[in-house]
Amino acid sequence: MQVQPYLFFDGRCDEALNFYKKVLGAKVDMLMRFKEAPDQSMISPDSKDKVMHAAVRIGDTQILMSDGRCQGKPSFLGFSLTINAPDIAAAERQFNALAEGGQVQMPMGETFFASRFGMLADKFGVGWMVIVEKN
Repeated sequence: MQVQPYLFFDGRCDEALNFYKKVLGAKVDMLMRFKEAPDQSMISPDSKDKVMHAAVRIGDTQILMSDGRCQGKPSFLGFSLTINAPDIAAAERQFNALAEGGQVQMPMGETFFASRFGMLADKFGVGWMVIVEKN
C-alpha cells in the first residue's frame, strides 16, 4: 500500500508547479487540465485551462496536485511535507528557497535530534519541514 499527499491549490496549481520545479527540482510525471475531461457539463469556462490532476515527483516521492474547485481559498492546515536533506548545505538551500514569499515558523538550526531542522509555510500556505538527521 502507498499513501500519497494530494494538494489542492484552488486556482494556483500552475504557479505552485513552477515554483516547486524551480526550488526543489520537481518533475511533472502527468498533468491533465479540466478542458481534457470528457464531460464538460460541470466545468466553468474560467476553469478549462486549470489543472484537474497532476502527478509530480520531488526526489523519490510523488505528490498529487490539483486546482480543485478554484474558489481561491486554499487551506493547508494540520500537516507538513518533510524534506530529508542529504547535508546541511542542501537543507539551507531548500529551506531558504521554499521560505521566499512564505513564513518561517522555526528558523533552520541545530537541534538535539538533527544537524539542521526548520519549519515554514511556503507562499501557497503549504507547511514544510526540512531536516538533516544526525549521524
